[in-house]
Amino acid sequence: MLRKENQIISQPFSGTEKWVQGVSWIQSKGMKLYEKIFIQWQILSLVIAFLLGRAIILSEIAPFSVPYVAVMVYLRRSKMPLLIFALLLGSGTQSLPLFWGTMISVGFYLILQQMMYKKKRIPVQDISALPVMVFFSVFISGAAVDFIYNQLTGYAWLMNSVESILSMVLTLIFIQALPIIVLEKHHHHLKQEEIVCLMIFLASVLTGTVGWMVNGYSVEHILSRFLILIFAYVGGGAIGAAVGVVIGLILSLADVNFIDQIGLLAFSGLLAGLLKEGKKWGVAIGFIVGSAILTIYAGDKQNLWISTVETFVSVFFFFLIPPFVFKNISRYIPGTPEHLYSQQEYVTKLRDATATKVQMFSDLFKRLSKSFNHQIFQGKEGKERHYDFFLSIVTETTCNRCFKKERCWNKEFDHTYGLMKDMIGLLERGRLISLSDVPEPFLNKCIKSSQFIQQMKSEYETYQHQLILKKQVGEARRIVADQLLGISKVMNDFSQEIQRESQELNVQEQQIMDRLEELGLTIRNVEIINLEQGNVDIEISQPTCYGRDECEKIVAPLLSDILQENITVLKKECHAFTDGYCTMCLGSAKAYQVETGAASVAKGGGWLSGDCFSMTDLGNGKYVLAISDGMGNGERAYKESSETLELLQQILRSGIDETLAIKSVNSILSLRTNDEIFATLDLAIIDLHSANARFMKVGSTPSFIMRGDQVLHVTANNLPIGILHEIDVDVVSIQLKPGDLLIMVSDGIYDAERVTQNKEAWIKRLISEIKTLDPQEVADILLEKVVRYHQGDILDDMTVLVAKIDPYIPEWATISIPGNNPIERPKSVV
Repeated sequence: MLRKENQIISQPFSGTEKWVQGVSWIQSKGMKLYEKIFIQWQILSLVIAFLLGRAIILSEIAPFSVPYVAVMVYLRRSKMPLLIFALLLGSGTQSLPLFWGTMISVGFYLILQQMMYKKKRIPVQDISALPVMVFFSVFISGAAVDFIYNQLTGYAWLMNSVESILSMVLTLIFIQALPIIVLEKHHHHLKQEEIVCLMIFLASVLTGTVGWMVNGYSVEHILSRFLILIFAYVGGGAIGAAVGVVIGLILSLADVNFIDQIGLLAFSGLLAGLLKEGKKWGVAIGFIVGSAILTIYAGDKQNLWISTVETFVSVFFFFLIPPFVFKNISRYIPGTPEHLYSQQEYVTKLRDATATKVQMFSDLFKRLSKSFNHQIFQGKEGKERHYDFFLSIVTETTCNRCFKKERCWNKEFDHTYGLMKDMIGLLERGRLISLSDVPEPFLNKCIKSSQFIQQMKSEYETYQHQLILKKQVGEARRIVADQLLGISKVMNDFSQEIQRESQELNVQEQQIMDRLEELGLTIRNVEIINLEQGNVDIEISQPTCYGRDECEKIVAPLLSDILQENITVLKKECHAFTDGYCTMCLGSAKAYQVETGAASVAKGGGWLSGDCFSMTDLGNGKYVLAISDGMGNGERAYKESSETLELLQQILRSGIDETLAIKSVNSILSLRTNDEIFATLDLAIIDLHSANARFMKVGSTPSFIMRGDQVLHVTANNLPIGILHEIDVDVVSIQLKPGDLLIMVSDGIYDAERVTQNKEAWIKRLISEIKTLDPQEVADILLEKVVRYHQGDILDDMTVLVAKIDPYIPEWATISIPGNNPIERPKSVV
């Protein structure tokens, strides 16, 4: 029974799905047919050429033919014979003088163009010279036609000049408009000037229909209203009214009787566009009502009936247009949903392409890291290879010339190789000084033992140098491999961040603006960059408050209420003396905040201390405290410790893992110089979301946590940075609690007690005697206690860092307004 019910329920869905698929198939077929007829077969271009050939304004000026030919030469050079034929055919149906004038002007332009190209005075793809060439072509050809008909009068020269100037202007317009219609792919959105040029071009084409009548009804009236219906449906009231004005104005130049239609078309287009939310029926009703009102206002009953019929015919053709045509047109009109979708689609493709490129670089760096690590031999394998390398050098001048080589290295290879390794072990331990130190099994086997020992001792020093060099090269390769791997991880994370789909949050932006304005604030703009829980990022612009801190006292508390989480002001820029506005960036406050204090003094009261410290917010919810102690004191130690911290901060800010960052700094310092210059590193990274602290200590002293009456210590055993090529970084994680004091000290503080062996207990006692909880006071008191312990003598560089962990409490209470419900967040904001 359940199966039958499921089948019954799924049947309507299956039918709906088939219907949708059928509609999609019809639309795709219609789109292909449209492209084949109007684009591939150039039917539309031929129709335009025919109508432009017929177009006349001011009863005797025809400025459309030559600009059309000039632009189409660049767009459809292969179709020019058909286009010129259609152009001449249209002009021939208008009048014989127009036919001869069009033929002479078009021919003169083509000859002039070929002459300019052959002499290379202008590049073939340069269109900047088209208007000038069109001007001279129309002017000279017009003068030639007037000469043929013996009409070279002053009035003829004036009208010829007007026609030449109009042709030049129309060339500039056609350059903007024709690619939109003729080219197969035109994906960018239309600018305002391109829309105006397109309107003028379409009105110019309609001019070719002036005088066409069907049973007493004007074709130009029907087509002009048809075009206005299309643009009003696609672009709204503003576009509809603008198209009505432009078409009415240009058609009135061709037919003086059309001048009374300008107001009708503009008002009808405006009313039709305002009702576009009612789809086709709304647009149609708006246009019919608008045209009827103005026709009735004119008071001519005969024209009322004719105008009404023409309107209904244009509406009929409007309903015949399939939806995909409107959708295709809407993609190029700014402000339409289809245009926004096409722009978003373009941005998505661009984003995906960028993310793919970044991911490719990430994979490349990962592969390079593996390649650098491929030949870094360690442990037993590396040692065996080093032994083989050394023995090959020694046996080249000894065993290769011995008659027992066949027996030793072919028949008894394992035994011989084992004895050789034993000899190398003795040499490495310094126990192979003379022949008496050679083991008896080797003396019994080798007949050239003295020569072999001498050769081994002479080559050993060279072998050691080569071994050190190989280790340095291997370490350099390891540094590069680690860095490449870290960069690969960062770029992989960045690629995933790019691929995160953004969402339009216009509704939430308007809700926030309304809530703020309800409190009496004047908001200019609200832009939501991110609305993810715990990662909110909002930018608000408002008139400057002249130091009243409205952003922290009103805006942030209100956002905290409607977003149901603590919001704080991350950044603010006040432009009181420029445009009178200020811009604030607000974001999610972290669950915890850190208050810090530091105290440091150089050995003997000097100016430069070998201890350097840093307290930095990385900006990703992590707070870093670090102390680096360079070897020794003074300027040299200061440079080492400061450079260590600078390198570490730069690497951490790039997003590389903390452990890899420390190893990278160690490798760089160890390979940078042959001098014995080392530095310790004491690093603590506090997660401000969870108060979890990760301690990484490299040759540094223990850290301490003061929690109420207890003093805890955190320790790890590692050698200083730079002393070894390869180090293991111990990571200790501790969950901090609100009110905890994290205290980090350098060795000058920790080793100040030189008598007792339990230095940790001594430091704990000093800390427990401090009664204040202010971080800066704790740092000052602890440093002062140690200095006083040595009667004012400062025997070493001393540094104390103190950090207090507290929950974040907003300075201003959340503004709670009755009925002020939280705004709805998107279900997945990425």
